[in-house]
Amino acid sequence: MRATARRWALQGGNVLMFHWDAMIELTVGVALSMLIGLEREFHGKAAGIRTCALVGLGSTLFTVVSRQGEWLLPGMTVTNVDGARVAAQIVSGIGFLGAGLIFVRRDSVRGLTTAASIWLVAAVGMAAGAGVVDLAVTATILYLLVIIGLTPLRSRLPHSSFTHEVVSITYEDGHGVLRDVMNTIGNHGVAVDHLDVLSVPDRDTRVPLQRVRIEMHTIGGSLTQLLRELAEIPRVRGVDSARGTDEDG
Repeated sequence: MRATARRWALQGGNVLMFHWDAMIELTVGVALSMLIGLEREFHGKAAGIRTCALVGLGSTLFTVVSRQGEWLLPGMTVTNVDGARVAAQIVSGIGFLGAGLIFVRRDSVRGLTTAASIWLVAAVGMAAGAGVVDLAVTATILYLLVIIGLTPLRSRLPHSSFTHEVVSITYEDGHGVLRDVMNTIGNHGVAVDHLDVLSVPDRDTRVPLQRVRIEMHTIGGSLTQLLRELAEIPRVRGVDSARGTDEDG
């Protein structure tokens, strides 16, 4: 105890200086994380400003502790404190948190951008906690440039190069309509990825109906004309479509 107290007394100035540096790093980490969270909050995403701020605060604090463990834990040598272990655990923990933000449906995946944002928030916090504040600031600026700057550009890109569509067609059963549907799709050179057929009772006319759900895609073309022709097939009651996506905005 006396040796420890003497060590703290001799290095008291450095300890105090470290604490001031650590508080500045924590503040920077939280501020940058809140800036990223503000953008997510503005777009109504699941992980908003509070979540990002807490993730940034936690990752910054863990990194500060791992980097300066010899000061915070008197009596332990540098060889006893492995900062890389703590950093690895931060990345693993953020992986679980990000996975919980991703929602998968048969025709789309939502939450990838938000999960990636949480992952980046942790990295920004770790950079701030490691003392490379300029790197943390640069990463935050680049994030905003990517999210804000690339969104208008992405909307202007031609989507006809690869079009993925999920089409639901309701038709009268027993008249070879499904055969006509598949022939029409084949005539347009569209690839069918998946197909489901379900019975749909019609209470008004008592006509047996079927509903087929088709996942399809085409390269270098549009499915607008195909959908129009599918709706014009005799005994087809309705055609609904939805474009699949692989990331949220």
